Amino acid sequence: MTSTSSPSTAPTWPRQVTFPGQAAAPEGPVDMFMMYTMHHAFRRDLRDFATAVPKTPVDDRPRWQALQRRWELFATALHRHHTGEDEALWPLLLERADEDEVATLEAMEAEHSEIDPLLAGCAAGFHRLAEAADADARAALVVRLAATQQRLGNHLGHEESDAMVILQRHLAAAEWDGMHGEFGKHYKGVLVFTASWVTHQVPANLMPQVSAFMGTPVMLVSRVLRPWFDRQERRTFGRAYRMLPS
Repeated sequence: MTSTSSPSTAPTWPRQVTFPGQAAAPEGPVDMFMMYTMHHAFRRDLRDFATAVPKTPVDDRPRWQALQRRWELFATALHRHHTGEDEALWPLLLERADEDEVATLEAMEAEHSEIDPLLAGCAAGFHRLAEAADADARAALVVRLAATQQRLGNHLGHEESDAMVILQRHLAAAEWDGMHGEFGKHYKGVLVFTASWVTHQVPANLMPQVSAFMGTPVMLVSRVLRPWFDRQERRTFGRAYRMLPS
């Protein structure tokens, strides 16, 4: 008599999203859609700043003041994102990681502290140009933005390629979903702006996923504010904005 065994059932995992410029999207039980959406927003902003700064006349005070304000919004969003990781994500993974994984996760935290001085240097450059026409300050800012774009890009790529593998190995989907509130507390009071900001230039086919995550009330208000947000972006980035992909 021949016995038969039922074939093993492969796990059903969410399909991970990949944005342009993203380094990797490791498979696993946790849907990293919003993490990668935030990464897309950070890459997009740095690209926009790097495009606009060398094209903005040094004597255009209103434009530099707008760029300074916009930089503060970008830097604040990045700081909140990193704070959420440092407080909620990395400590949990460190409890479960092996020796090699611990080294990777500790590198993630160290890279956060390396990025902060670059952000401060760019902030100082925008502040100077918002106050006075200074060609040397603009040239220095171009260099600082390039360094920041490279360093943050390397960090995001490191996170996507290596840290997310560890996350997928040690974290359950329900645990990740439970962290949304922990991350969200850093965006209290600015959630509607964050919704407009993070969805800017997101591919149309991915917008339903963003809407589902953000929730109907937030997305409705965000849609009302979208024309205002787009006008502000055009006024801030000037002619460079129209050269960027939509």
